Amino acid sequence: MRVVSAGIGHETNTFSARPTTLAEFQRDSAGFAITPENPEGFPAGEALAGRLRGTRTVHGGYLAGAERHGLALTPLLLTWATPGGPVSQEAYLRMKELLLARLQAEPPADGVLLDLHGAMVTETEEDAEGDLIAAVRQAVGPRTPIVVTLDLHANVTARMTASADAIIGFDEYPHVDMFERGEEAAALLAAIGRGDVRPALAHEPLPLITMPPRQCTRIEPMRSLLGRARAMEAKAGILNVTLAMGFPFADIPDTGVSVLVTADGDKDLARRHARSMAQAIWRRREEFAVTLTPVSEAIRLAGEELGGPVILADGSDNPGGGGPCDGTVILRELLESGVQSAVVAVIADPEAVALAAAAGVGKEITLDLGGKTDDRHGAPVRLTARVRLLSDGVYCMQGAMGAGITSRMGRTAVLVSGGVEVVVTERRVQPYDVSLLRSVGIEPERRRLIALKSAVHFRASFEPFAGRILNADTPGIHRPEFAAFEYRRLRRPIYPLDPEASYALPEGSRER
Repeated sequence: MRVVSAGIGHETNTFSARPTTLAEFQRDSAGFAITPENPEGFPAGEALAGRLRGTRTVHGGYLAGAERHGLALTPLLLTWATPGGPVSQEAYLRMKELLLARLQAEPPADGVLLDLHGAMVTETEEDAEGDLIAAVRQAVGPRTPIVVTLDLHANVTARMTASADAIIGFDEYPHVDMFERGEEAAALLAAIGRGDVRPALAHEPLPLITMPPRQCTRIEPMRSLLGRARAMEAKAGILNVTLAMGFPFADIPDTGVSVLVTADGDKDLARRHARSMAQAIWRRREEFAVTLTPVSEAIRLAGEELGGPVILADGSDNPGGGGPCDGTVILRELLESGVQSAVVAVIADPEAVALAAAAGVGKEITLDLGGKTDDRHGAPVRLTARVRLLSDGVYCMQGAMGAGITSRMGRTAVLVSGGVEVVVTERRVQPYDVSLLRSVGIEPERRRLIALKSAVHFRASFEPFAGRILNADTPGIHRPEFAAFEYRRLRRPIYPLDPEASYALPEGSRER
């Protein structure tokens, strides 16, 4: 069975004023240079597969699953950009056309695997994944099976489900199961190709939006809800149950929570189970409220013996959700408090890195750090600091999420001011793997307070040794508080913006 795979990935924060360009996809994807042989910067075939084979990624799972089930898999395109504002329509069309051209140039495929996010918005297309899946469907025809993998934060639309045979979303948040979901998708595609199963997909949207900290599957209510979904998958005839918790920082009509159930040949069975799972989520909707902690409280706790450092999640400035990654509110308060043994990771400030590099290791510099993207994440902080380290910012992730992937932060400096170490980078990067800190000489277990520009992903790597984990009360375009945003396109009524919003199963509809 001959199979092709592809992906164009982006999580779009429509509240960001920072547009996402083609150059960001070319830069962030896999470190491939633009050359005469590779003019677009997007490799294909073995050049791409070689970078992904053995990694804890969706495509790593595709490749492993293909090998296990005897699929001849050819990756056609895989590109992604760090989350930010709406994607340039020109960039999206260029990547889409490249994918379709490569698809048409290949011999007819027996199946397609699509590695997508599910929350990409362009300047003119609110449902970019729906548009892309539909275009692939048109290219391969109605009989070729298409299996799609989506992020847990996907805002699933009817258009996505109309063109896909099956959709498999990440189970876990942090996304430590990307490899497994890719492997599952490949296995399902092989089963469809053999004629062993006939996928029937049901999509059940809820009038509910939730914020990332409470979408974490390591805590309630998601831990129990995920357990229920897995128990449902064990039932006869059920192939997959996906809880798509949505990306709330996209102001589009389809933003929100939904359930996807794929059954074997029985659409009614899939629909009943999707509705049952949706009702279980709805009953626990009040438990998704987020509690934020003042920075001063985190500083106080850092002075206590907790058996490990205080991890302060600055989710409001999370670059993994579109934040500029140069917010300064926490840094300013740490410096003013005189706290010792504290780390801030990271602040993306190319100008500061250039100053540090010009001065050299061991030198002292005075500069304005951070706060240069907008006025929503704190003003620049004037400080005098010692340049402790300079690096190329390249390291290999080793944690449960994304192990084997090479991360590139751009030139990187560690600045020390008082008792605070600041990791300053040229690029926006979410510091969810402890390898980032260790790559610049910081041993996290030996620090008392670590402020991370991350919402939840850091838990996979930092939670084992954390003394306390807190969600910081800071401003920003990824702040986990609905009152901070003005929605104009979102469908209404929707909970918790509209407490009167309701969801109920049709009379007589019960799980069997």
